[in-house]
Amino acid sequence: MTNKIGIIGAGAWGTALASVVCRAGNDVVIQAREAEVVAAINKQHENTVFLPGVPLDASIRATTDLGEVVQADAILIVTPSQHFRASAQELAPIWNEGVPAIICSKGIEQESNLLMSEVAHEILPMAPACILSGPTFAREVALEMPTAVTLACADDKLSQSLTHRLATPHFRIYRSPDLIGAQIGGAVKNVLAIACGIVEGRKMGNNTRAALITRGLAEIVRLGLKLGASAETLMGLSGLGDLTLTCNAMQSRNFSLGVALGEGQSLTEITASRNSVAEGVFSASSVTALAETLRVEMPICMAINEVLNHQADIGSTIQGLLERPFKSET
Repeated sequence: MTNKIGIIGAGAWGTALASVVCRAGNDVVIQAREAEVVAAINKQHENTVFLPGVPLDASIRATTDLGEVVQADAILIVTPSQHFRASAQELAPIWNEGVPAIICSKGIEQESNLLMSEVAHEILPMAPACILSGPTFAREVALEMPTAVTLACADDKLSQSLTHRLATPHFRIYRSPDLIGAQIGGAVKNVLAIACGIVEGRKMGNNTRAALITRGLAEIVRLGLKLGASAETLMGLSGLGDLTLTCNAMQSRNFSLGVALGEGQSLTEITASRNSVAEGVFSASSVTALAETLRVEMPICMAINEVLNHQADIGSTIQGLLERPFKSET
């Protein structure tokens, strides 16, 4: 029996997931706000705007109509994290009771400092919430390169059912009950990727990047544990795995943004030249605010927030991190 899966958001990641879900044997309908994206997917079988050059199965249907997408057995929400609340509010009046919401957005909401699952619980209480996260570049997933991700869900029976519906031999899903851990890794690594990009842009070397990734992971773990996450999750695909990928490749929007900053471009110049969102720009302030509220030490994330949102000088900020007092690693 064919399952119908709805996808909200036809950016690069939403489009790649549409390919995966289709390969897994599902009937797929994907919602886009842009009429040109809908037309390209339906007529050219390619998302020429956000994922150009990657052919899509002809059975994947695109629409601007949210009402059509929600008539599904499960729905993947793949909107930028800072637009997640607005998307959920649009969906709430038409969401069918009990249909799972698989959250694929990575970030912490600004102002409220809430995780996406907490926003979903507030606005879509009728929808069992799951988190899909891990080390994924959209193009590689769409081209069927082997990938592994975490599906976090409090209901293991539901998690098993969704795994069987969505997984393929080249898109391996590992289940977890830890929704908090799966989200913290995905949100914080975007901030750390900008830091690693700055290191690359300023040609500070591989030793520096390795140290930054390792100490950044310590920040992820401190925040995650404070919120009740499992250390094992933070060392897994949605934590260490995602951090490693995002901090080491120009395919990462956050890393490449950091490189441009390190080379001397302004944030305004960089964002004006792009049609995609680098989530770390927005997450830096919310991660920092959450850390301050919980009294969690996150000096790297705080330094990046100063650079992005308070015009701090990059050279002076780096020097400040290097001059921090020496301390025990554990």
